Amino acid sequence: MGGATIRTTEGRTATPAPIADTDAARAPGHTLMDRLRTPRRPRLWFEIVLIAVSYWTYSLIRNAVPEQRPEALRNASWIWEWEHRLGMAFERGVNHALDSVSWLIVGMNYYYATLHFIVTLGVLVWLYHWHPGRYAATRLALFATTGVALLGYYFFPLAPPRLMSGGHFIDTVVVHNTWGSMASGNLADMSNQYAAMPSMHIGWSLWCGLTIATLARPVWVKVLGLLYPSATLLVIVATANHFWLDAVGGVICLSFGFALSSAWYGSLPYRLPKQVAVICTV
Repeated sequence: MGGATIRTTEGRTATPAPIADTDAARAPGHTLMDRLRTPRRPRLWFEIVLIAVSYWTYSLIRNAVPEQRPEALRNASWIWEWEHRLGMAFERGVNHALDSVSWLIVGMNYYYATLHFIVTLGVLVWLYHWHPGRYAATRLALFATTGVALLGYYFFPLAPPRLMSGGHFIDTVVVHNTWGSMASGNLADMSNQYAAMPSMHIGWSLWCGLTIATLARPVWVKVLGLLYPSATLLVIVATANHFWLDAVGGVICLSFGFALSSAWYGSLPYRLPKQVAVICTV
């Protein structure tokens, strides 16, 4: 009768301890739920379909949330008032100061429109190729973060600063005639303009930054990972697309995402093995 060996992706083999009886095979670690929680090598076609369908579903639900304009404007005024009480209502000053530097604010408009997707997809591809054992758990954290954000859009509609009545914010996309946001200018009808809380630009960029800073080896890459969410915070404020409290909402959603992933896999995603063991029978 053939025995079982474990072959790792590095090519090493090992013989596991023998199983005493069939009851042991039904012990924890051999149930369906345990198998589902065991990191395995992701399948490329499945991941492409999953990411495409998930983002399409997220966008569909987000844009299907009723655009409750009066309530969204009231909530924006409430947020703005509380930031003044805290002595941290700095968004308008940043917005006006950076808008005076045309090349910089135009660059930020394009940053807002593109890097949100490019960097996130790039980190997913990097994880898939170089950290397959951590990929599923880290991807689950991102998906859970994005999913829970929908609750914020539904229960707390919020107008971005650029749409506030009497806020005197500058819509930098409109003023500089760039396409830095699907919620501005000619593309406004394609996106729910009152889904500003929480900020997924912060949720996604912080997910990318933590992943890069934790798993990358070169120090300069780690530093770039940490700078990315910081730069994103400056961009969302400078372009008047978010209050800084929207960023706090994004951090809370990301915390939920990592908590759910850690509960499911029994460990923080970054502490899981880098590679996946391949079990075969000989």
